[in-house]
Amino acid sequence: MAERTEMRRRALIETAAGTRQEAFGLQEWVLLAAAATIWGSSFLLIEIGLDHLGPGVIAWARVAVGAVALAVLPKARRPVDRTDLPRIALLGVVWMGAPLLLFPIGQQWIDSSLAGMINGAVPIFAAITAAILLRKAPGRRQLAGVAIGFAGVLAVLWPTARDAEVTALGAALILLAVMCYGVALNIAVPLQQRNGALPVLLRAQLVALVVLAPAAVYSLPDSKFAWSSALAIGALGFFGTGWAFVAMATLVGRVGATRGSVATYLIPVVAIALGVVFLDEVIEPISLVGTALVLAGAYLTSRREL
Repeated sequence: MAERTEMRRRALIETAAGTRQEAFGLQEWVLLAAAATIWGSSFLLIEIGLDHLGPGVIAWARVAVGAVALAVLPKARRPVDRTDLPRIALLGVVWMGAPLLLFPIGQQWIDSSLAGMINGAVPIFAAITAAILLRKAPGRRQLAGVAIGFAGVLAVLWPTARDAEVTALGAALILLAVMCYGVALNIAVPLQQRNGALPVLLRAQLVALVVLAPAAVYSLPDSKFAWSSALAIGALGFFGTGWAFVAMATLVGRVGATRGSVATYLIPVVAIALGVVFLDEVIEPISLVGTALVLAGAYLTSRREL
């Protein structure tokens, strides 16, 4: 009974330390690489989707596909602690509902390279949120890793972002989405530890579908069907809103929000690599330096917390 009472007293916004304080092992690196690799193509897929679909339709459709991808799994339909339902609903808003709408809206007025650069601030906001909620600053190695990794992201994307079009509104919307991500990663930690990633994320996605429905209806008149956009959003939903979220939720549950969020730093590196392989793009020297900094930052953050 006392435990039940304590659970009801939990704050709506809470976080917890990861269950694994040691340096990343193989499983943590696999989860980090999976999330970064999948999300590395998300900005390009959004750009393709925007050719024919409105932002609201893109946001709703990718969540719908992601929810279907998880709903077919019996583990995702397992019950969760009823006292966690309000937190799961909040997670659906700040991790999916708001950011997945803000990104395609913001990318109407800002290039994808700049959006990726701003997205690199996710670990910074995750660390700030964790420090506030836990009343404890991250370890020195982790702080150094976050700082070095962010510098690397700026260097990786600088060649494409320096001449990019930007408006204050577009940048502000992407920044707001990034702040939501920082909060969401912290909320996801204790939820994953208590209930598992699959049941939490499926319910969060169902909440996001309701939140995003008005935006989808609003964007519908400006949208038209095209196979290119449909396939792009299908891939974005199945992988980016389905399995990448599972990988990230599992990762932060194991290592905490600050350490897990460094997966974000590898996203532009993956995007650059895809451009070289499939689009014959040329990497400028500063991007190579940035890649080295990103890897160094990820390594430092992955070490045992001091």
